Amino acid sequence: MAMIADDNRGLRLAARYAVLVLIAVIFVFPLVFMVMSSLKPTQQLLEDSGNLRAFLPVGDISLSNYFAAFQRAPVASFVFNSVLVTGVTVILSLLVCSAAGFAFVFVHWKGRELFLSILLATLIVPFETIAIPLLLMVANLPWLGPEGVTWGWLNSYRVQIVPFIADALTIFLFVQYFKDLPGELIEAARVEGASWFQIYRRIVMPLSGPILATAAILKFLVMYNQYLWPLMVTQEEGYRPVMVGLQYFFQLNVAWGEVMAYLSLITVPVLAFYLYLQKAFIASIASTGVKG
Repeated sequence: MAMIADDNRGLRLAARYAVLVLIAVIFVFPLVFMVMSSLKPTQQLLEDSGNLRAFLPVGDISLSNYFAAFQRAPVASFVFNSVLVTGVTVILSLLVCSAAGFAFVFVHWKGRELFLSILLATLIVPFETIAIPLLLMVANLPWLGPEGVTWGWLNSYRVQIVPFIADALTIFLFVQYFKDLPGELIEAARVEGASWFQIYRRIVMPLSGPILATAAILKFLVMYNQYLWPLMVTQEEGYRPVMVGLQYFFQLNVAWGEVMAYLSLITVPVLAFYLYLQKAFIASIASTGVKG
C-alpha cells in the first residue's frame, strides 16, 4: 500500500509540474516572438508571423532594428524616466500604504471602519473620470525649488509621482495581510512599552516581506505602464516615459521591427525587477514561515 501511495504521489507531482511547464511555455511564447521579431527586417517579420519561424532565429538576423530604434527616439531617456518615476513611486507607496494599513489594523481610532469603507469604494471610480480635475489641480499647485516658488507641476517628475503614492488597493492589501499577523506580538510589545512606530518598524515590517514584494510588483506594473496621465502632463520630451515614447514608432510609416526592438528594450527593466522581487519574496517566506 505504501508503494502504491508513493506512486500516486509521484504521478500527481509529475502532472502538476507538467501543467506548470505548459503554462510557463504559453506565457513565454509572446516574449520569444517579440525578441525574435526584433532581430528580423520588417518584411521577413511579417512573412514569418504566420508559422513557427516567428519563434526561431532564422533568416536575416541582425541588431539593426535596435540601432534604428535609438535613432528614431531617445530610448535611453524614456527608459530612465520610467525607471526613476516608477522606482520612487514604489518606494514611497510601500512606506505610506504600509503605515496606513498599520493604522487601520492595529491603532484603534473612531471611524476607522467607515473611513476604510469609503477608501475601498474609490476602487470602482475609473481614473479617467478624475483625470481632468486632477490635471487642473496640479497645473495650479505651487512648488518651492532652487529658483524660488513656481506655480504648476506640469512637465516634471513630481506630477507623475505624487498623485500615485497612495492608492486604495495597496492599502487594502496591507490591511488584509496585517490582520493575519499574530496579535499577541503587538500586545506583548505594547506591554513592554514600545511605541506604535517601534512596533511598526521593528515587528510588523520585518514580518511583511511577502506583501511588500506583492505590492511592489503590482505598483511597478501600474506605474511602468502609465500612458494617459504622462501624455496629459508632459509636453517636454525629457520627462516622457516609455509608453508615451511608443507613439514615436507609429508616425508616418510603421517599422514593426523597430517597434519589436523598442518593446524588447523596455521589457528588460520589468523582467529584472520581477526576478529580483521573486527571489526576495521566496526568501521572506522561508525566513518568516508565512504560507501563501
